[in-house]
Amino acid sequence: MTTTFRPNLSHFGVFCKDVEKMVSFYKHVFGMVETDRGVGRTFQMRLVFLSGSPSQHHQLVLASGRGADAPSTVMQLSFKVAALDHLREARRRALEAGASEMRGLNHGNAISIYFSDIEQNTVEVYLDTPWYITQPHGDPLDLGKSDEEIWAETERVCRADPTFMPIAEWTDRFGSTR
Repeated sequence: MTTTFRPNLSHFGVFCKDVEKMVSFYKHVFGMVETDRGVGRTFQMRLVFLSGSPSQHHQLVLASGRGADAPSTVMQLSFKVAALDHLREARRRALEAGASEMRGLNHGNAISIYFSDIEQNTVEVYLDTPWYITQPHGDPLDLGKSDEEIWAETERVCRADPTFMPIAEWTDRFGSTR
């Protein structure tokens, strides 16, 4: 029996200016745990492995080697949460840990906050919605509103979009194309 080739994205690595400050930031904001650290043999730099899941040795690798004046080349690091209150908590923790450029966006299919970590890498924290609309899409998000208001507004915007469909329908269509 031949299996279908379907790689799943598992983790990511980020070059850092100050690895220890970045370890502290990601542990504080996302509750990640350090699983290992050391100097690599192949990648000869200091590496710190972090995870938020006992089933994954690491989800994030922080590596030394980014120059003091080097800009970030990270488009975004995304973390998925399960509830709007988790977005609010991530926002609180990120700001407390020194994040900047905090902004909220409602994509219709996801509700997100974005911010810059302490080394100016863009971080997204998001939760999925039960709806699909074509992307990119981004309306302002006010997490000061109640959950009920945010969900009602999201559903209204999605249903008004001509590409709207329940996520289960989109998932079925996606599955039939693979």
